[in-house]
Amino acid sequence: MKACTIKLMTVAVAGLLLRGDLTFSQPSINQRERHQQRSIFDGIHDGELTRREVRKLEREQAKIRYQEAKAKADGDFTSKERARIQKKQNHASRHIYREKHDNQARNR
Repeated sequence: MKACTIKLMTVAVAGLLLRGDLTFSQPSINQRERHQQRSIFDGIHDGELTRREVRKLEREQAKIRYQEAKAKADGDFTSKERARIQKKQNHASRHIYREKHDNQARNR
């Protein structure tokens, strides 16, 4: 009886995973945005980013926020729109990393 219950639970969980109802947690768009902003702030504080780099990265963040707001404006934030925003966040994350690790000195 106990083995049958365990098998049944395993099949149920596998089914939920395949359907997508029970997925491993991904950071939300807002969590990623906060993390990216924190990373930019840390780059400023540590002197890893120049003023020009900061302006460029902040402009990119603003564009992502605008596109997110535009996608949510109709009240229906589709999975396609979410994927597009996440792709832009992936690019922004790479840009932040590259700018922080390019060994340029801060311009004061």
